[in-house]
Amino acid sequence: MMDAWNSLLNAITNSQPENLFPVLLGLTATFSLIYYFRGRFWAFLYFATIPFLNWSFGVVDSFTLAPPGEMFERGIELHPLTVVTGLVFVFRDFVQRQMGHRVLVVMALAIAWSFYYAWPVIALASGIAFAISEITDWLIFTFTRYRLSTRIILSSAVAAPVDTTIFLYGADLARQMKLGDEPGNMLHLANWIVFVVGKMIGAVIISYMIRQREKAGDIDPYDDDGFTPEPKPAVAD
Repeated sequence: MMDAWNSLLNAITNSQPENLFPVLLGLTATFSLIYYFRGRFWAFLYFATIPFLNWSFGVVDSFTLAPPGEMFERGIELHPLTVVTGLVFVFRDFVQRQMGHRVLVVMALAIAWSFYYAWPVIALASGIAFAISEITDWLIFTFTRYRLSTRIILSSAVAAPVDTTIFLYGADLARQMKLGDEPGNMLHLANWIVFVVGKMIGAVIISYMIRQREKAGDIDPYDDDGFTPEPKPAVAD
């Protein structure tokens, strides 16, 4: 029981239990603000996912898909949570349908908390990547009038390469600074392609599921205020 409590305490405080009170106070204020701006389930999930992913890139090792060799000079690495990173763009699309442009407030809060939960260099790199790619995603999702399932694919297809390029540059720089690796250890073409494909997998799956619900009439694909279409009035014969 004590081990479970210590694990929870370390998770909440990022292994700084002396900060428990200010962290809880800050999280309570953050959650209250999100709720005040009409954020509900998707908004809280979106908020929590960004700091979690930034934390994970500093403590969870990537695994090697292909070692350095003649075919891939620098090898290919993939982080286990790359697919989850791709889902962040989808979560953001859902949040915008609930909160409108106030989704940008949730994004800013999530990036701010990343600097507490993640290694600063990783947080900065991923924070900039999320900010630029999420704004790109927001612009596409906002100003195109395609059905929801199509907008999810389109916005993710543009945002994922932007996010990957900026993040891999930052991760590359971080490994140079921390581990003394050579430039290009993370940011090279083979790695870039694998990361983008990994991020798009989640978007494709979610888009397919949404398209099926659109076809079944469970979701109005052009309604930006919610997921359930308004009931149609009965028409007399």
